[in-house]
Amino acid sequence: MKLKDRLPTRRAETVEAPLSFDKRRSLSLLRMPLKRCLQIIALAILLLVLSGCSSADQNSGQWSAPGVTLAVEPAGGAKEVTSGVQLLVLLTVLSLAPAILMLATSFTRIVIVLSMLRSAIGTPTIPPNQVIVGLAMVMTFFIMSPVYTTIDQEALQPYLKGEIDQSTALEQALQPVREFMFAQTREKDLQLFVDLSGQESPQTLDDISTIVLLPAFVISELRTAFIMGFVIYIPFLIIDIVVSSILLSMGMMMLPPSLVALPFKILLFIMVDGWYLLIRSLSLSFLQ
Repeated sequence: MKLKDRLPTRRAETVEAPLSFDKRRSLSLLRMPLKRCLQIIALAILLLVLSGCSSADQNSGQWSAPGVTLAVEPAGGAKEVTSGVQLLVLLTVLSLAPAILMLATSFTRIVIVLSMLRSAIGTPTIPPNQVIVGLAMVMTFFIMSPVYTTIDQEALQPYLKGEIDQSTALEQALQPVREFMFAQTREKDLQLFVDLSGQESPQTLDDISTIVLLPAFVISELRTAFIMGFVIYIPFLIIDIVVSSILLSMGMMMLPPSLVALPFKILLFIMVDGWYLLIRSLSLSFLQ
């Protein structure tokens, strides 16, 4: 066998002729991703629809497209403008509803006491935050139910029947909430915000505005919640001290006292029926 038969034969390299501009453009369009092609097609359809729309009528303020008509009409009078402003104010109030629920009701005191109980036991994640907030909201609706009933009977139902106007309904709905806040607010806190507002000394409770009453109610609730939290902390703190002293006397300094004290805290809380006492105390604190 000859040597040239053993050597691999090289394939002939074909030299392609340079493509023209039109061919390169068509190839680039073919290589374009499908998503990009769909976007271009959708844009072309949108431009086609917009180009088919009729021109705007300056007198009537209407814009029309195939199957679609958009009309902009001027306000019929001051009454329609006032209704629009009232709707805007109502939407703003609804957006502030969570803050009002937390600050103008019993929610603040309840959620702080429950959170301090969880910290006193030594379980920062049990019960979870969702359970704490949910229980606080349920207790809030329960405690505030007489106030909500009064609002429904004196403000909401007469307004729905057309017996009173909107401003009167708002005033009558605010009055039970103000009475609840006045009952839970200290005179010292109320006097503080009256002095800070620069108002004259009020003769009656009706002379105090809600803007002054609300922050005074909030700081009074915070003070009451911290007092209840302090009382809750005392028995669990005693358990921590006793367990730490025992471990120190036994020479077990490397063993965390909180780990040993946790079962005894839970056992104490169960034996005294802690949830019953706590919920009862929270409920009665708003009735005094």
